[in-house]
Amino acid sequence: MNKQLNEAIIGNKNLLATFTHKGELQRLYFPDRSMRQYINFSHVGIKINDSNLIYLHDDINNSYKQYYDLNTNILNTEITNAYFKLKILQTDFVPIKENVLVRRYTLINENNIDLNVKLLIHQGILSSDNNFVSCKLIDNGMTQYAHDFMVSTFCKEKETLSHQIHGSQNTIISGEIWDKDYIGMSNDSAVSYDIEIIKPGEKKQLDICILVEPQPKKLADIESEIQRIKKIDFNKEYIKTKSYWRKYVKAHDGLKLKEPKNSYEEKIADIYYRSILVFPLLTNADTGGIIASAEIDENFEKCGRYAYTWPRDAVFITKAMDLLNMKTEVDKFYKVFCKQTQSKSGMWEQRFFSDTKLAPCWGYQIDETASVVYGVYSHYKHINDFKFLKETLPMCEKAIDFLKKYVKDIFNKTNKYHVSYDLWEMCEGVHLYSLASIYAAFESMLEIYKVLGKNVSDFENNRLKDEKIEKSKEEIEKLQVKIKKYINENMYDEEKKSYVRNAEDKKMDMSIIGSVVPFKLFTPREKKIQNTIERINLSLRTYTGGFQRFEGDHYMNGNPWPICNMWMTLYYLEKGEKTKAKETFDFVVKTASKLNLLGEQVDNNTLKTNWVIALGWSHAMFILVLEKILSK
Repeated sequence: MNKQLNEAIIGNKNLLATFTHKGELQRLYFPDRSMRQYINFSHVGIKINDSNLIYLHDDINNSYKQYYDLNTNILNTEITNAYFKLKILQTDFVPIKENVLVRRYTLINENNIDLNVKLLIHQGILSSDNNFVSCKLIDNGMTQYAHDFMVSTFCKEKETLSHQIHGSQNTIISGEIWDKDYIGMSNDSAVSYDIEIIKPGEKKQLDICILVEPQPKKLADIESEIQRIKKIDFNKEYIKTKSYWRKYVKAHDGLKLKEPKNSYEEKIADIYYRSILVFPLLTNADTGGIIASAEIDENFEKCGRYAYTWPRDAVFITKAMDLLNMKTEVDKFYKVFCKQTQSKSGMWEQRFFSDTKLAPCWGYQIDETASVVYGVYSHYKHINDFKFLKETLPMCEKAIDFLKKYVKDIFNKTNKYHVSYDLWEMCEGVHLYSLASIYAAFESMLEIYKVLGKNVSDFENNRLKDEKIEKSKEEIEKLQVKIKKYINENMYDEEKKSYVRNAEDKKMDMSIIGSVVPFKLFTPREKKIQNTIERINLSLRTYTGGFQRFEGDHYMNGNPWPICNMWMTLYYLEKGEKTKAKETFDFVVKTASKLNLLGEQVDNNTLKTNWVIALGWSHAMFILVLEKILSK
């Protein structure tokens, strides 16, 4: 099944769920943001009087409206069936301390006749030869299970009316299911519930629970857990969940937005508050690992997948999180995730599962390593915590030692190290952005040494240690000069009168701006940089006002990326050109999704959020830009 569009996201620290704009459950991750996902499909439908099944997520007579409860991760989908005049409010939420997805259905009869309603759930769980899924009936529902997990779907209020373990796909459309078996070897099964007669103007409610648990050694344990869940007062849990997220937003309103004065400012505020709510859903609470986004392409049909932690992406996100008073989470990223994922050589690989295990990779990216050192010092500048800097010093020194060897290898052309991909992971070579990130890492290391001074290590007043540090600082400063010289000699195209992304293909690339913002290798008013910005505007700006990543970008049709627009915005803000900054930023504001989520891309034809929705990097750049706008 094609599920390559998450349009809404909810969860708690263990459970992550994604949905379409019609309320269809797409994915359910537990206990980690990266691993593992259980849902192949989860279809909910209703049978009204003598009708066939009316799928809630797919019927010609249905209309939809979707929204979050204000400043929460509680999702509402209003589904109105025009034929039967039945309105269904589907409310999805995950209690903060329970690993259960609650799907509350409130049905309102807006017709002038009685409606006899049954609700059916047909659900397929991802199965494999090594972890085959079966199904067993339980009180009020079904448990779909494999060797190491159980997904239990049940109703809190009502007993099961009927069920079908085998062959549900052949009969479900009629709205009538039946099976004699209570247990069987099927990875998709169905259950139904009798909501009974709903009179005109009357409304009825039921809660469907989806509980994900490791399969216990004793079957009775899961049965006991289901009974415990059924006793929970979900009205109280709903209130608690709403209260938790609203307090969370208030605690992390680091930019202290003023009351919006118009619809434009309201939209900015909505994206801002939604960004605050997105970050915890992407963050592993135990390790601090931050995934790029909830997954969208498990089968590698169009990409290399997204539910992993790229150190580089996470560094941008932590900069935003610092502005939102998320110190604990950022501390954990550097002190737990980064320390545990650093290789013996001092470098970081391309990406990891959020629990720190190595994820599938296809190449090396030097800016991943450089970004972490830059991020450590950036975090220190925000929190001014001497102890944090000292605790992360050995990690940074190992990384710097690796970066020294890497750039020397480039300058000396000894080819000892694997050639690096660019930050877009599509082009191998020596890239301006990558060198700028190393330059910034070196500058960060010099500043770290300056802050720590004589307390640079536990070897205080150790002459040999002091000499080693002084030698390292001299070496770093010399390498910085060489980096800048190398870029000017090899990556400035006299014919184009601009910098180019590398010496080989000489393409224009939005990441060139990284040499100004955030890495400060160049200043925004340098003539060569201003020429480069003009060239970027000529070659990468589309007719809609959105910017592509680089010349000839064909990934997912080469659409504009909000990240690129916000990179241009940051440059213009640094240069003091507020009008141009607003123009590039406005494109991001007007193309955010209806739920105020930012994607990886914007469809250049429809101006709708496209492909990966709720991309952490996009939301991070939005926060960084907004902070700059407010501070100017």
